[in-house]
Order: sequence, then structure tokens, then C-alpha cells
Amino acid sequence: QVQLVESGGGLVQPGGSLRLSCAVSGFTLNYYTIGWFRQAPGKEREGVSCISSSDGSTYFADSVKGRFTISGDNAKNTVYLQMNSLKPEDTAVYYCAARPRYYSGSWGAAKWYDYWGQGTQVTVSS
Repeated sequence: QVQLVESGGGLVQPGGSLRLSCAVSGFTLNYYTIGWFRQAPGKEREGVSCISSSDGSTYFADSVKGRFTISGDNAKNTVYLQMNSLKPEDTAVYYCAARPRYYSGSWGAAKWYDYWGQGTQVTVSS
């Protein structure tokens, strides 16, 4: 059974950092692309970052470039999203999602992902 479990969310002050984890089971990271999405109240779910298992390529939304990094640990079947210099506008529920690596649709489009975690809340506030 495929399962994705996010952790690491919480309350942080502006300028602070958090590291989110996405632990996957039921499949091997080597054959999947993992994306991170977020959804703020009243807004659509948006792609934040993605790591491709085929070649290790990473992608970031313009709003987080230079502040967020993504990495994967195949031995632990876990993907991490390191978030630095957090801003209040980063406040949202963060989800990780998975799709087979041969999918060619836009990495930032939620419709191209088959499996989703339950989400973890990130709140940036003073």
C-alpha cells in the first residue's frame, strides 16, 4: 500500500527555518518523482518544489527560489524540504505527492500526481 507521511511543520517566526520530511512506503523513491505543494486558506494548491528520481533534477517555484532546497535519501525512502528565511506568506498546509518518473506533465500541476500525503501545517508568524 502506497503511503506518504509528512512531518516537521509547526509555528516559526519570520526569518526562521523548518525542515519538512516526506516518508514514503509501498514504493521505491528511485522510480518516482516527489513534489511538495502547499495550500493556504482560500487559495489553490500550488507547486513549491520537486525532485526527479530519473536524474536528480530539482525544481522550485519562483516564490521560494533561493530560500528552499529539496533533497532525497533513497536509503530512508524520505524526501526533505528545507525552508529558510520563511515569510508570513509561506503559511500553508504543505503536502508531498508522488508520481511515476516517466510522467511528463508539468511538475507543478497537482493533477499529475497520483499519491498524496495528509499534509502538515506551517505557520510563519511573530
